[in-house]
Amino acid sequence: MYLPDIGQILGLARLLGHTHLMPDEELVHRVALTTGLPSSEAIRVIEDVIAWHSESVEEFVRRRHTELQLRGTRNEQAFGVIAAELRNRPVRAPELSERQLRRIIYS
Repeated sequence: MYLPDIGQILGLARLLGHTHLMPDEELVHRVALTTGLPSSEAIRVIEDVIAWHSESVEEFVRRRHTELQLRGTRNEQAFGVIAAELRNRPVRAPELSERQLRRIIYS
C-alpha cells in the first residue's frame, strides 16, 4: 500500500472500514493505459473517485448546501440545484422533496 499525499483521501478501504480493498485489475490497467499513469497512481486516482462518490445522500446534501450558502445562494435556489445534482450522480439518489432536503440539512 502507499501513503497518500497531504490532503488526499486515504482511500476507499479506510472510509468503508475494510482492511484491504483493491480496485478491479482491469480498471486499473485501463486507467493506467489511457492516462499514462503508473499502476500505483491509477489505483490512487480510482480510490479517490470511488471515495468521492461513496458519500451518502445526507452527507452530499449537507456539504453542497453549505458550499452554496457560502457563495450566497438562497435556500430556494440551493434546493433546486441540489435536487438537480442528485439526479446526475453516478449512482442515482432517490428523488427528494424540498421538505426532505430541509430535514436533512436542519435535523
